[in-house]
Amino acid sequence: MQYPQAEIGVFGGSGFYELLDDPEEFKVTTPFGAPSSPVMYGTIGGRKVAFLPRHGKDHSLPPHMINYRANLWAMKELGVSQIIGPNACGSLQHEIEPGHFVICDQFVDRTSGRKDTFFDGPTTTHVSSADPYCPAMRQVALEAAGKVGVTAHPKGTVVVIQGPRFSTRSESRWFASQGWEVINMTQYPECYLARELEICYCNISLITDHDVGAEGATPVTNEEVVRVFNQNNAKVKELLHRMIPQLPSVRTCACATALSGAAF
Repeated sequence: MQYPQAEIGVFGGSGFYELLDDPEEFKVTTPFGAPSSPVMYGTIGGRKVAFLPRHGKDHSLPPHMINYRANLWAMKELGVSQIIGPNACGSLQHEIEPGHFVICDQFVDRTSGRKDTFFDGPTTTHVSSADPYCPAMRQVALEAAGKVGVTAHPKGTVVVIQGPRFSTRSESRWFASQGWEVINMTQYPECYLARELEICYCNISLITDHDVGAEGATPVTNEEVVRVFNQNNAKVKELLHRMIPQLPSVRTCACATALSGAAF
């Protein structure tokens, strides 16, 4: 099937299931199975955009059951070369408060058993993930956040846990003691799979709560996460609508050539 071609992709997270006005909807087939939902296609600021809620349109997929490879492959099929991945996250540090955004520059993977590569052989391929988030996209996101009027932290490390459970207090204190700023369940392998496809990726972490290990924090609930995310959905959408038209049409970052020299 011939699909329409997009430039920019957006993955929607918890509480964020719509982005485009009057989108066209396409069921995309991939060698890795079905994506989380049909892909919505439309335009923002003259740029062609593909939108896919990573948990499904009705949030039926918990983090460990998302078909990340199918989601990323679907974006590639649509011609996407830059992906924005907003998501709901907990804060591990006191100064990063609910309602703040963090434009992450690093991740730490604490997941297990997820299908996290397109390269299962016979050609052995090792792709660098030293700097997993696109620096050009991160700069555009930071500038757009300033215009929206939200507090945006210019960098941060997100520790990705397996889920679907939240952390124990001891786990959370351990993560915080390492100096990591953000905790989430979906950033890995999503951002790394984008790199394997030479797609630029930018994470925008919307802080919904202080994780349970933080001083004075109470145990997080899914209800509270969704409540804060819903309060800030308008800001997330405004940020994306400001950011997307400003993304470079010609990529000069290392993401675009990530496979160069990676195969044995």
